[in-house]
Amino acid sequence: MTTETELPALIPTGPAPAALHADDIQVRWVMPENFHDLPLYVQDDDEAVRLLGELVEKALPGAGEEAQTALAVTCALGIDDLLEAGAQYAALCVAAMDGTPCTATVFASLVDSPQANDVQGAAKAIAAGLNRLGTGETSRIELSCGWAVSYVGTRDAKLLGELTESGESLLFETSFIRVYVPLPNGTTLVMEMSTPTLPAWDTFSTMFGNIVSSIRLYGADGAPLITSLSGA
Repeated sequence: MTTETELPALIPTGPAPAALHADDIQVRWVMPENFHDLPLYVQDDDEAVRLLGELVEKALPGAGEEAQTALAVTCALGIDDLLEAGAQYAALCVAAMDGTPCTATVFASLVDSPQANDVQGAAKAIAAGLNRLGTGETSRIELSCGWAVSYVGTRDAKLLGELTESGESLLFETSFIRVYVPLPNGTTLVMEMSTPTLPAWDTFSTMFGNIVSSIRLYGADGAPLITSLSGA
């Protein structure tokens, strides 16, 4: 069943917002400083290795070379999955919760919106489609930028044998929150936070709530767009 909810108010946590361009619309948001950008579209292998090295040094400061190398390999192997999912931006957070290492990934992509008369209609169509899946919790929400839909669920993920002691692949459960923000030009921004570490779910989901609350839309002329007003 779809419910009407409000996400937390914006709490700026990073100095510079990330951005995506959807034709004549720019999408911007603020990432927390403890999320580190993944090099999704770096073609040069040496440059990708360098950027991953910088990432793991920031994510695991003071950790040994073995731990940093393992994280770098995990990130490198996960980039193909993110690209396959259509990610145009992705970032990783590593944190310790009561001594337990925890990780979360946030990614953003642009997809075609369902056919609808306006943004509000697209949001309703997205919510209806997710409800039909019956595998998660769907909510219609209103962000500062306008209409959106959130979807909370779990899915199975695979840890490749290269990263396990036994050398065999391992299935594990990942929890996620996905937010769909229909845009006035017929595309939809999709942002997702996922984590395989349940002890950090409350922390990571709160951080993600701040991220999506910071989403802002701008037209080609730089003027702000608020779809809950234009689509009402």
